[in-house]
Amino acid sequence: MNRTFESDVASRHSLTRQRILDAAESLFAEKGFETTSLRMITAEAGVNLAAVNYHFRTKDALIDAVIARRIQPINQERLAMLAEAAGKAADKPPELEDIVRAMIAPVLRFRQRDPELGRRVGLLFARSYADPNEMVRPVFLNHMQQIFRPFTEALRRALPSLPPAELLWRMHFGVGVMAHTLAGCDHLKVISGGLCDLSDVEAVIERMVNFICAGMRAPLVAQSSRYLENL
Repeated sequence: MNRTFESDVASRHSLTRQRILDAAESLFAEKGFETTSLRMITAEAGVNLAAVNYHFRTKDALIDAVIARRIQPINQERLAMLAEAAGKAADKPPELEDIVRAMIAPVLRFRQRDPELGRRVGLLFARSYADPNEMVRPVFLNHMQQIFRPFTEALRRALPSLPPAELLWRMHFGVGVMAHTLAGCDHLKVISGGLCDLSDVEAVIERMVNFICAGMRAPLVAQSSRYLENL
């Protein structure tokens, strides 16, 4: 009898936690991290403030949990694709296109599997990357640390002549392409009169791969002596 009671309590706690995460995710994506208050989240989830405090203690911890829930499975898929690319290349550097595809495809395919959830998570990731909030950006970057080093090393092997600082700039621009596509694809569909949309995800992935790889391979342009010193 006690086991049944304990199981029921654990199940209710799990469902409550899930409702809070779902509500927070939706509000953070649509309204932003700073604008969204805990009271807005409790109203959306249909719980009281004590429930949020019980499961997460602080808004910062809730933000961390919301981001971790979505980004960790995607990062695992990214690393699996990167390992596959390295295995295919054997003792040679992996193909640049395979590296870039491993970075962006899991996010775009996630959106394809559940378009509404994918749209919300895409907005969440874009806000996480670009949000100036002192807490949000470090949380997002902390979760990205697990893929930063292996992807940077793979890109260094694929582009050995690219100076380290320039490589990091181009990685930054590439991530920007992905973030902007996730956040702005609905606007593009409207502006283009439906000509451009995300329904053919594999085609969008290949467009992004081609675009980013072209930028990664672009010739160096020395703009100043200070620029050369930083290389």
